[in-house]
Amino acid sequence: MQESSRTNTLEELRQGSELAFKQIYEQNRDKFLNFARRYHLSDEENIDIYQDAYIIFHDNVMSGKIKELTSSISTYLFSIGKYLIFDRMRKNKKTVNSEYNLDIVRDDESVIETLDFDTGELTPEQTLLRKHFATLGKQCQELLTLFYYRGYTIREIMEAVDYNSENVVKAAKSRCMKTLRERIQAKV
Repeated sequence: MQESSRTNTLEELRQGSELAFKQIYEQNRDKFLNFARRYHLSDEENIDIYQDAYIIFHDNVMSGKIKELTSSISTYLFSIGKYLIFDRMRKNKKTVNSEYNLDIVRDDESVIETLDFDTGELTPEQTLLRKHFATLGKQCQELLTLFYYRGYTIREIMEAVDYNSENVVKAAKSRCMKTLRERIQAKV
């Protein structure tokens, strides 16, 4: 979402637009639930967490705590949700496995989905991934972020980034992953 569009949406929310709040809720719900599944909480817990995150977002908008956003509304909402997930995991005495094997990256893209760049300390593998991810072009970074980090489906990416077809998105994602793997393998 562009900054002017984000500002307009934020202004609509501040004015109490039920339609705008409903759209935000519905546009992000499935993406968040898809994202949250990687933390192995129950579906009911994930739904509760999303609703709690949404309520916090709503309260922050209506109280004026959010003056402007430097990220998308989705990113803001997801970051609230992620902290609530971690809080729930701490209460359940669950931990996030931080041991990653780069050999898996060569064969299975799913390891990328579990990497979390927002935590304090990164494993050597996460540091390596972050370093080489930053060398990718802007389009590859955006595409991989939407798919692996935000949990967008191929169709949602196609619509959000104006690709011609799902096959174009799949091919681009495949090329980006291949480039990332090659760069990681060349530097290991």
